[in-house]
Amino acid sequence: MEELVQEKKQPLFSRNALVRLIIPLIIEQLLLMTVGMADTVMVTTAGEAAVSGVSLVDNINTLIIQIFSALSTGGAVVVSQYLGRQEVEQAKTASKQLLYTMCAVSLLLMTAALLFRQHILSLIFGRVEADVMTSALIYFLLTAAAYPFMGIYNAGAALFRAMGNSKVSMFCSLIINFINIAVNAIFIFGFHFGAAGAGIGTLVSRIAAAVIIMTLLNHPDHLVRVDGLLRFQLNGGMIKRILFIGIPNGLENGMFQAGKLLVLNLITTFGTSAVAANAIANSVAGVVNVPGMALGLAIITVVGRCMGAGATDQAVTYTKRLVGVCYLFMLVMSTGMFFLADFLVSLFNLSPEAVGMAAQVLRICAVGNVIFWPMSFTLPNSLRAAGDAVFTMMVSLCSMFACRVALSYVLACSWGLNLGLAGVWLAMVADWIVRSFLFLLRYWRGSWKKIKVIE
Repeated sequence: MEELVQEKKQPLFSRNALVRLIIPLIIEQLLLMTVGMADTVMVTTAGEAAVSGVSLVDNINTLIIQIFSALSTGGAVVVSQYLGRQEVEQAKTASKQLLYTMCAVSLLLMTAALLFRQHILSLIFGRVEADVMTSALIYFLLTAAAYPFMGIYNAGAALFRAMGNSKVSMFCSLIINFINIAVNAIFIFGFHFGAAGAGIGTLVSRIAAAVIIMTLLNHPDHLVRVDGLLRFQLNGGMIKRILFIGIPNGLENGMFQAGKLLVLNLITTFGTSAVAANAIANSVAGVVNVPGMALGLAIITVVGRCMGAGATDQAVTYTKRLVGVCYLFMLVMSTGMFFLADFLVSLFNLSPEAVGMAAQVLRICAVGNVIFWPMSFTLPNSLRAAGDAVFTMMVSLCSMFACRVALSYVLACSWGLNLGLAGVWLAMVADWIVRSFLFLLRYWRGSWKKIKVIE
C-alpha cells in the first residue's frame, strides 16, 4: 500500500512532457485554421459565385468537424483514463471502438449529405442564385465524400494526443495543408475547376491524412497500437463510455454553432460594413485564441490520465498550471491585439466604417480574453476529462442562448442602446462571464472528482 501511495505521488507529466505536448498542439491548431482558408482564398480567382458556394458549404462542414471532434474527445478521455490506470489493453480496445463509432457516424453523415445536399443547402441558406447553388452543390458533394476520412483522422489524432504524442497530428496537419494547397493549385489555377477544384483538394488531402494516421496507429512502437480492425468486435460498454462524453460535447458544439448562425443573421441587418468587420475581427481573434485552444486539448490528455490513475490531486495541480499558462498566453497576445487593433484591421481591404467597427470589437474581445476566456473555454475541458460532460453542456447551451443570442438583440437593437456590432461582442463577453463563474464554482466544489467514466 505504501508503495502504491508513493507511486501516485510521482508526477504523471514532467515539465518537458507538457511542453512536448503543448507546442505541437499550438502549431497544429494554426495549421488546421489554414485548411479551410486555403480553399476560400484560392477559389477567389474563379469568381464570386464559386467563393460564395464554398463559403456556404464551409459553414456546414465546420459543424460536421465539430461533431467529429466531440466524439474524438469522448474517445480520448476514455483512452487517457485507461492509460492512467496502466491498462494498455483496455486502452487499445477503447481505441478500436472509437474508430468503429467514428466510421459509422461519418458514413451516416456522408450518405445524408450526398442524398439530400440540395435540400440541406436550400433549407439553411434559402434561395440563392443559380450559379452560387451550382458551385455549392459541387463543393458539398466532394467534401461530403471526405467525411469518413475526416472522421478517421480526427479519431486518430485524438488517440495520439491521449498517448501524449501531439507531434504526429502536427506533422499530419502540415501534410494536409501541403497536399490541399498543391491539389488546389493544380485544379483551380491549372484546370480552372473553380469550386470543384477546391473540393478535390479537400478530398485528396483528407484521404492522405486518414491513410497516414492509420498507418502510424498500426506501428508497433506506439503505446496504443490499433491493429486487427477488420476482425470486427463491438464492445457496447466501451462505446457507451465514449458516447457518455461525446454526445453531450457534440450537442454543445452543434448548438453553439447554431447560436453563432443566429447571431450572424442579426449582424447581417447592420449592413455590409458590419458583416465585413465581424468577419475580419473573428479571423484575428481566432488566431489569438489558438494557444488557448491547444491548452484545452492538452488538458483533456493530462487530466484524463490523472483521473484514470486516481491522482485527483495531480488533476487539480495540472489544471491550475495549464489554465495559468493559458492566462499568460492570453495576456501577451490580447494585449498586443488591443494596442495593435487599428494596424491589424488596416491590413485588410475594408471601408473606413468597417475598420473602425472591427478595431472597436477587437478591443472588447481583448479585454474579455484576458479576464474570462481561459475560465470559459480551457477550464471546462478539465471537467470533461473527468467525465463531467453533461454539466458543461448544460451551462454552455443555457449561457449561449441567454447571453450571446438573446442579449445580442437587447444590446444591439433594444432599449435605445442600439450598440450594433459592439453590442453583439459585448453579449459574447457576457456569455464568457456567466460560463466562467459557473465552471469555476463547479470546479471548486469538486463533485467532478467522484465521476466514474471507466470501471
